[in-house]
Amino acid sequence: MLKQIKYFQTVVRCKSFTEAAEECYISQSAISQQIRALENELGVKLLKREKRSFSLTKAGEYFYKKSLVLTADFERLCNETARIANDGEKRLRIGYLKRYGGQELQHAVAEFSAKYPDAPIDIVNGNHEELYDLLRFGDVDLVLNDQRRAFSDEYVNLPLMICNCYIEISNRSPVSRLESVNVEDLKNTPCILVASRNQQENELVYYRDVVGFSGEFLFAENLDEARLMAAGMKGFVPVEGAGQTVRFGTALCGILLCRNNRPVRRNYCAFWKTDNANPYVVEFADILKLQFQDKL
Repeated sequence: MLKQIKYFQTVVRCKSFTEAAEECYISQSAISQQIRALENELGVKLLKREKRSFSLTKAGEYFYKKSLVLTADFERLCNETARIANDGEKRLRIGYLKRYGGQELQHAVAEFSAKYPDAPIDIVNGNHEELYDLLRFGDVDLVLNDQRRAFSDEYVNLPLMICNCYIEISNRSPVSRLESVNVEDLKNTPCILVASRNQQENELVYYRDVVGFSGEFLFAENLDEARLMAAGMKGFVPVEGAGQTVRFGTALCGILLCRNNRPVRRNYCAFWKTDNANPYVVEFADILKLQFQDKL
């Protein structure tokens, strides 16, 4: 029945028996027979067939929506069962920056999962120093991080992109009317940093002494919280991404951050230990690099 349900889902999604049959690599008559067999098993009509088209019955619409949840749960059940049975199999453990606003990592994870659906992925986030410690002590396999140290031979240092930095600030702020803003012009506006409690001092020192912010500093546990604070006119959020900031609804405006009228830039890399034997690491790194190259 599960195969019949998947055939039914494909027909509904494609809105065509012909296209669904091609996608499932069976004949049109065969897929039609499978769906009729499903209807007979359920004792209800799922599709109202016409000469060259079809529509869902009320029962069919209900069954379609619930079946999507059912098959997703079934796939998770199978994957988890396989994971338990193969307790020693390799997992891919990824770390990324809390304040990173780009979409490249999400797309890379989605592409990797589509290619290796049975490969378990664990994802954590943190500040620069937290990610460095996780990698150093072997708690993650690969991190997406900004470069604050000189490259080390102990790690594979894969450059991804040198990105402009932005701030996000409320649309109600007069600063939002600017196309770019200098670090020194923000001295009277609080800077909202994304940092856990034990990393607040490290982040403050970096943004004060290296980036050059000289005003008050506020802290948020995650990027969404920081953006809500900015939307409430409590300050601005430094946000980094692949050449552009990611908007948070319509309440915030992204502005290019400069120092002495030159854009502040950050070098993003993927890092992993040179002696890491996990076969998925290089594969994922290649996928991630392609995501960044698409932005060029």
